[in-house]
Amino acid sequence: MKVLKSLLYFVGFALMLAVAPTYAVDEYKLGPGDIVKITVYEHPDMTTETQLTGAGNVTFPLLGEVTVGGLSRSAAEAKLATLLKQGGYVEQPQVNISIMEYRSQQVSVLGQVSKPGKYPIDGPGAAVLDLISLAGGVGENGADYVTLIKHEGGKTVKYDIDLADLFHSASLKNNIQVSDGDIIYIPRAPVFYIYGEVQRSGAYRLERNMTVMQALSMGGGLSERGTERGLKINRRGADGQQQTLQVGLTDALQADDVVYVKESLF
Repeated sequence: MKVLKSLLYFVGFALMLAVAPTYAVDEYKLGPGDIVKITVYEHPDMTTETQLTGAGNVTFPLLGEVTVGGLSRSAAEAKLATLLKQGGYVEQPQVNISIMEYRSQQVSVLGQVSKPGKYPIDGPGAAVLDLISLAGGVGENGADYVTLIKHEGGKTVKYDIDLADLFHSASLKNNIQVSDGDIIYIPRAPVFYIYGEVQRSGAYRLERNMTVMQALSMGGGLSERGTERGLKINRRGADGQQQTLQVGLTDALQADDVVYVKESLF
């Protein structure tokens, strides 16, 4: 079950990333740490590969330090071209900037991923699935949904994204684009507990719409002394109080339910 789930996630990620839409490079704003390659048409001696300083500056031949931090690629190209023309260095400069490495903007990927940590936004249009992929994918104990925390319009906004629905629907509308400072959190998958007269008591992953019958199967089935009659669930109610419920085989489980299987009297 766990191996199959991991394989499905891997295939899902591959499919989603393969059909991911492309975005204009100019949506990305240059920032400190980014590494760029600057070329000027018919002036190979001016070709420069450099890293933006903490102040967002690049050092360019003839011009010295130029501030390009906060500008899009095309805006930075236009600025350098204007400065070259105004300085009388090139009559009709055609400047091209290639972003070699995106380092200035980072997103935190936390929780149940293979490699939690901070990751650079690897290019314009990067979205939730891209960052989860950079973090090694969802771990085997990860839930099938993620929480994205963004800062929009001076407010903190939270989005809950259903990964299973994302894969099954093959729609990217909920594969939300990320921006600098965002947080992606993958919680631990919900579990249930089963004990009493079953083959393998313990804690198990709670799948969607799981029934008591399926829970018994996860526990290896009834022991020789077990009975399906009188099955009970200990469940925490909305008020936080524990309650004991009589259940049938087709009843649905909830997160943190404790299923108790009684011993047969006959």
